[in-house]
Amino acid sequence: MDDKERFANGMVVRRAVLGNAHVDRAQQNINDLNGEFQDLITRYAWGEIWTRPGLPRHTRSLMTICMMVALNREEELKLHLRAAANNAVSREEIKEALLQTAIYCGVPAANSAFALAQKVFAEMDEQK
Repeated sequence: MDDKERFANGMVVRRAVLGNAHVDRAQQNINDLNGEFQDLITRYAWGEIWTRPGLPRHTRSLMTICMMVALNREEELKLHLRAAANNAVSREEIKEALLQTAIYCGVPAANSAFALAQKVFAEMDEQK
């Protein structure tokens, strides 16, 4: 697969996971500073890693949530908490993943993640 195909495949997966609205905003905000970065994440994060057959998107989604907790990346965690529904991840599964992070990432990290998840889920429920 060349970079053009990787980008095209990555954009399909990126849109499927994160939703068109998020990807459209990211694309509209491309400029001289971040354009190459946006291309990179579309080709490699989405076109190379998320398209691999070795793990289903459901599993990748849960793993990503846990990694965002471990790394204390609140904005990315919010994004992936919302995106998890697009990968058929239930809130019960997210709860279990966050409980797991309490043991391996620490109680304060999990506490923050639970508070953030509650806020994100409330916002999602309001939008229904």
